[in-house]
Amino acid sequence: MKKLFKFLGVILLLLIGALAIYYFTNNESLPQGKKGKEADELAQKMLIAIDHENFKNTEILEWTFTGNHSYKWHKQENIVEVSWDKNKVILHLKNPKKSIVFVENQKIYNKKLVQKATDFFNNDSFWLIAPHKIFDKGSVRSIVNHNGKDALLLTYTSGGSTPGDSYLWILNKNYFPTSYKMWTSIIPIGGVSATWNDWKKTESGIKLPTKHTLSLFGMKINMGDVKAYNDEANILATKVLKAINHQAYQKTKFIEWGFRQKRFFKWDKKQHIVDVSWDSIRVNLQPNNMEKSTIFIHENLQKNPDKTIVEKAEAIFNNDSFWLVAPHKLYDDGVIRTIQKIENKDALHVKYTTGASTPGDSYTWILDENYVPKSFKMYVPSMNMVDLEATWEDWITTESGALLPKNHIVAGKTILSMGDVKGYNQ
Repeated sequence: MKKLFKFLGVILLLLIGALAIYYFTNNESLPQGKKGKEADELAQKMLIAIDHENFKNTEILEWTFTGNHSYKWHKQENIVEVSWDKNKVILHLKNPKKSIVFVENQKIYNKKLVQKATDFFNNDSFWLIAPHKIFDKGSVRSIVNHNGKDALLLTYTSGGSTPGDSYLWILNKNYFPTSYKMWTSIIPIGGVSATWNDWKKTESGIKLPTKHTLSLFGMKINMGDVKAYNDEANILATKVLKAINHQAYQKTKFIEWGFRQKRFFKWDKKQHIVDVSWDSIRVNLQPNNMEKSTIFIHENLQKNPDKTIVEKAEAIFNNDSFWLVAPHKLYDDGVIRTIQKIENKDALHVKYTTGASTPGDSYTWILDENYVPKSFKMYVPSMNMVDLEATWEDWITTESGALLPKNHIVAGKTILSMGDVKGYNQ
């Protein structure tokens, strides 16, 4: 028996020695950084890189932490559903006393479970949205030179469940976070790193991490099926589409119109081929196969079509069709929908992140009592347009049943006529 205890003692000493060696080999001291304006400027660049504006407007986030804790966070309402085991807590973040607890679907009062849900949320949400918290109350920012490049050191002096923790964000050349090093109360070794590079683009326009890998024994943290979306904005967008009979628009085969009596269009929408005419030029434009596009000058087919004319026709079509059918494009790929308040009423803000000629443009739609668009405010960076308003009026129900506008007034003075607008199926 004595030999057994002696053997176990030796094993224990070897284990302690190995842990001590691992600690002194891997433990890093918290770096000292430079606080002030430069650190805040670096932090702002990081926020731009991660689309922080879209995060602020996001309504709902969903994820599961390591397969054990599930969340549905109604961010604008500061309410989150936290589920684990047989427990579910409707957690009111701003007023925990209003929280509701369910155990095996039975409503009970349990203050400890509310606190446990709070601690779970503080930890697990940090692994989802930490980059968006760099200006939280109680955070201190510093610039640290890490491997010859600027890195952002964040120390949280208050808030969450573990104030005093520090994180050194490692950024790529575009200021996007790729990893961080941690100095936290729950990990005894300083400088443990975690990856932030497995990102997913969500419906609300933000990227969220799907997993992390720690340098500590290669531990992995899985974030589950992460989602971020704007439910109220989607409901409002659906009402707009119903008001303008989008279902009929989808089935419409042909659309004709003229833009300011200068440019004229006949669009075979089903095949996505459009005749674009201006001056003495007519281009049979095939956006899905530009090389097949043809050019007519005075109705004479050009044997060697000028590529620049075809490109001009495409740019004209992209601009002029937007003024006709933009409300029907609310669910196009790359469109981010959010709610904005205009004169205390819900307006629909849409941002185009891809497609057309100027991705990055955004528009705030002001609606009438029937959810038909009556105007929008334009934000077009490429043209230095900020808050420029244009009306959408004289809507007609076309032969195909789709609603399309006949006129706009820009900045209260410039009239944009859509000419003789037609939509039909034969």
